[in-house]
Amino acid sequence: MKPHIGITEEKLKKSVKMLSIVLADEMTLYVKTRKFHWNVSGESFMELHKLFEAQYTEIEQSIDEIAERINKLGAHTIGTMEEFLGLTRIKEAVGKYPNQKEMIEELLKDHETLTIELRKDIEKESDAGTTDYFTKLLQSHESIAWILRRYLK
Repeated sequence: MKPHIGITEEKLKKSVKMLSIVLADEMTLYVKTRKFHWNVSGESFMELHKLFEAQYTEIEQSIDEIAERINKLGAHTIGTMEEFLGLTRIKEAVGKYPNQKEMIEELLKDHETLTIELRKDIEKESDAGTTDYFTKLLQSHESIAWILRRYLK
């Protein structure tokens, strides 16, 4: 049953498409952060292990919220790796096992990329609820990027 919530069919489709792309971004970043959590080693092992865990836990919450937002708008949520990889705007770290500094640099780049992309998404014509959610998500990525940047000073 289609929702009757004051959003045109065209805006609903546009919002779902944008949300699906953001969901793919978040899933890809979640998997990468989890991989780095599992594979970090060196002097700051425990600190970074816990930091990455906190970050992927935050991303996991966002993933669920995005998926539920898509359902609230009356659409089905994508859910396969193939779908996610076909839409994401960030790159996986296939076959890469970087050192601590490289992990931080790569995650920082991804969070900054998503911040930039979310700013673009916010400027597109969308429904108010999706725009509001994107603003909150953008702020979360800004905060994580700021923390990661501090490790590189």
